[in-house]
Amino acid sequence: MCNMTFEETSGENSSERMESVAKALEEVLSSALPQGCITVGVYEAAKSLNADPDNVVLCLLATDDEEDVALQIHFTLIQAFCCENDINILRVSNMRRLAEILGGVKPGGEPMDLHCVLVTNPQSSPWKDPALSKVNRFCRDSRCLDQWVPVINLPDR
Repeated sequence: MCNMTFEETSGENSSERMESVAKALEEVLSSALPQGCITVGVYEAAKSLNADPDNVVLCLLATDDEEDVALQIHFTLIQAFCCENDINILRVSNMRRLAEILGGVKPGGEPMDLHCVLVTNPQSSPWKDPALSKVNRFCRDSRCLDQWVPVINLPDR
């Protein structure tokens, strides 16, 4: 069911709503990270999706380089899998900001592959987070407008 008003779909509230969803996404990532509920990397995400898709609550696809054909093929396959398994997907622009939020570096000092980021449920119980609910609602409303993979720009801080 779509709950968006005309003003939300195309109007003054649109940019405010995008900023609000971007802020909610930052909150989701910031709270998921210390709980160990983040999987980063295209390969690692594919393994996690294959092993336990029901545990994934959100999939982020990020790139600043739309020209990378191999990456776009990976994205297409991941998007298809997520759609098939009712996993919300967002395209995220501003990988530099995403790296700031997630730390950007593996323990050995090697940079993380942030092209695909999964948010999973904590081991103890499913997530009841208002920020996650806001992001999921945005994804659902976007699908009602035939935007199956909406794009969110993480603002610089």
